[in-house]
Order: sequence, then C-alpha cells, then structure tokens
Amino acid sequence: MVHNPQDRKGVLVGPAAREPIAAISTPPGRGGIGVVRVSGGDLTNIARLIVGRLPAPRHAALATFADAEGAAIDRGIALYFPAPQSMTGEDVLELQGHGGPVVMDRLLERVCALGARLARPGEFTERAFLNDKIDLAQAEAVADLIDSASKRAARAAMRSLDGEFSARVNQIDRAVLDLRVYLEAAIDFADEEIDFLAESDAAAQLDAIASLIEGLVDESRRGEALREGLDVVIAGAPNVGKSSLMNRLLAENRAIVTDIPGTTRDLLKADIEIQGIPIRLTDTAGLREGGDRVETIGVERARSAMAAADLVLTVEDASVAAIGGSESGGLASKLDPSTGRSLRVRNKIDLTGEPPGHGGDMVRISALSGAGVDALRAAIAKVAGVAPGEGAYLARRRHLDALTAALGHCREATRRVDEGCGDLAAEELRALQERLGEIVGLTTVDDLLGEIFGSFCIGK
Repeated sequence: MVHNPQDRKGVLVGPAAREPIAAISTPPGRGGIGVVRVSGGDLTNIARLIVGRLPAPRHAALATFADAEGAAIDRGIALYFPAPQSMTGEDVLELQGHGGPVVMDRLLERVCALGARLARPGEFTERAFLNDKIDLAQAEAVADLIDSASKRAARAAMRSLDGEFSARVNQIDRAVLDLRVYLEAAIDFADEEIDFLAESDAAAQLDAIASLIEGLVDESRRGEALREGLDVVIAGAPNVGKSSLMNRLLAENRAIVTDIPGTTRDLLKADIEIQGIPIRLTDTAGLREGGDRVETIGVERARSAMAAADLVLTVEDASVAAIGGSESGGLASKLDPSTGRSLRVRNKIDLTGEPPGHGGDMVRISALSGAGVDALRAAIAKVAGVAPGEGAYLARRRHLDALTAALGHCREATRRVDEGCGDLAAEELRALQERLGEIVGLTTVDDLLGEIFGSFCIGK
C-alpha cells in the first residue's frame, strides 16, 4: 500500500503547511530539563535571533537563548533537524534548557513573538502523518505508548510504532491487490484467449487472505485488552471474603475486613496489573435484602457496578456450602446475563480442605492464605484473551471494526467467486482495500483526524 500524502483528505497545502508551530514538549512543572519544540518552514530567523546562529544539522550546540533585548533567558542545548529528515518532515528546532516553568514559558513566548504559533494538541505528530513520515496507525501508537498502563502495553505500542502492525495490514493489501488485478483483467479481456486465474485458485487465494485477516484480528483483540484493560467487580453475599480477596489481589490492606456483615457499604476501587493487563478492580457491598438505608444504597451501587463490568467475580463461602448453606452459588445463578461475563470464586477453602485451583466454571481459593489466587489471576487474564508470551499490537476499536469489515468483504468475495461473478468479487475486494486504508490513514475524513490528534498532549 503506497503512502502518498496527496491521497489523504485534510492534507495541509500552501502557507499553512509551512507555518511554524511551537510548544513545550516536556511535562508541566519543574524538572532537570525542559524542551521547547518548533516545527515549520524556514526556521533560520528564529534560530539566529534566539541562539545566535542556525546550529549544524543533528549536532548538539551549546548556546545562550536570548530575549528581544539580547539578554539571556537561559543557557542550554539547541538541536536542528532540517526537512525532510526530521520527525515532522519539516524543519525542527529543539531548545533544551533548565526545566523551570518560568524559563520554559519565557522561551516559548520568545519563539512565538518571532512568528511561530502555539501548537494544537498532537499537531507535531499530525504533521508527521500529513508529511508521510508515519501512517495513521503509527501516529495513534505514539499516544498509546505515552498512555501505556503496563510494560506489556508499552511493548505492544512500540511494535505498532515501529510499523509492524502497518506492515501486516500492507501485506494483506498487496495480496488483495494482486488478486483483484487478475479478476478485473479477466473482466476487461473476457473475449481474449488469455489464461487467467482459475476460480479454484482465486478461492484458495481468498482463503489465504481471510486467514491473514483473522490472525491480525486475534492479535489486535489481545492488544485492545492491553490498551483498554478490564473492569473487574468483586461481588457476593456479606462475609464471603470479598474485601479479603481485594486486599490479596492488591497485596495491601486497602479494604476493611471484619466478621460483621455489611462492613463494606460503598464501592472501593483500585488499579492493579495482571499479566500486563490493566485491571480496574472494584469491591462492593454484600448483596442481601434488608439492612439499613445506607447499606441498601451500597447494594444498589454494587448491582450497577456489576452491570457495567467486563467481569464479575462471584465470591461464595466454601464453609457455608460445605454445611448446606443457601449462599453457595446463589449469586452466580441469579446474575442477569446483561451483567457480562462472570467467574465463580469459591473462597475460604482453608476451612474445608479443598484443593486450590481452577476447575470447570469455578476457581477455588483462600484469600487468607493466598492459595489458588495465582490460578484466579490466570483465569482473569484468560477472560481478557491474553496469554503470557503472546504477541499483540496495541489496537484500537476502530482498527478492529475495520478488520472485521474487511473480513466480511473477503468472505463475500469468496461467495461471488463460487457463483462465477468475478465482477462482484472484484468490487468486494475494492471495498476490502478501502477498509484496510482506513487503518493506516489512506482513506480518512477530517473529523476522524481531529478526534485522533486532539487526544494527544500538547508538544507531541
């Protein structure tokens, strides 16, 4: 798939494409180093009036940064990257000084006084995309890398930023294009004595393309779990050990634990990481009828949290079940299907002597001793569809939607080939290529670009 900036909607042309933009690229607050980044057309004048000269390309130049009167704002390092060998594809000047907010603000004001304007959020990365330095999937990976909630998510984002995800998309696109050429040639030269691709060969190629898409969908789904994480709610009757389980998973005593029913009356939330997957964990009030007004409100909030969860851990007391208590498994059977996926957790096996582990639809644990908790963590990760060591790209929902639509077009093309309708099959392949183009940014609309780059921090 050839990346041509002229094929993209919303490409900057004329003076706007060369207008210098500037921003502080380091986090707000005090730090050892602060960076003001400038990108645009000829930056010679800005560099000369602030640094005293245009630094040699890609060489660190120690310099005094001057204000309009020639007085020193700061002393630091100036770096110059001429177009097109820069991250934006334009001339880029970076002024690295001491990371105090006053110093950085003065330096940015000086740059803007010399003709630059303040950059919008994500505008540097947007210009890199529009100047064909990166594709849209790689641009999104920049934001995903910054926002990574785990080491595994960061590694997946780097794979996408390095172009691995886009390369897989382009591999599929090339296979589709090769087949489409044959199908359309067979239509255009139907009366010629030319040996075109047999229908059986076309069907085999479509099967191979479908397999490539399915493989990428699987890896993208794993990446979505790494990016989005899971909302996991711990639910159950009073005193089954929900708060003890919360503390065990957090490895700290965050939730209050007593033998008094109704101790937890509100939602208690915390973030953890399981096998590189961000987990938003919520402990809830014990589910029971009756209780005072405050406890009743807590139960209502618990049910609302369950309805919104990706996974509900339905905790039950093994010791109560062992003597025929009514609480055993009761919650799991009463869960509304709309609450999403649920996992039965049989707690307090230290009181019954049951072996820990995951078997069937239940995980047996002791939150007190920690027995079986590793099996529970593995079961939670399995719900997310991510196993240890599996590759993933930090995909977004729009990537999955486009790949799913592409797979649908591929299957429809197969059906059309089987019917002998090569022209309709070729049309499905054209639509398939459009879906792939949406992923890397060859077929986009301005609103989508604004939404993507508007979510970036200023200075990227």
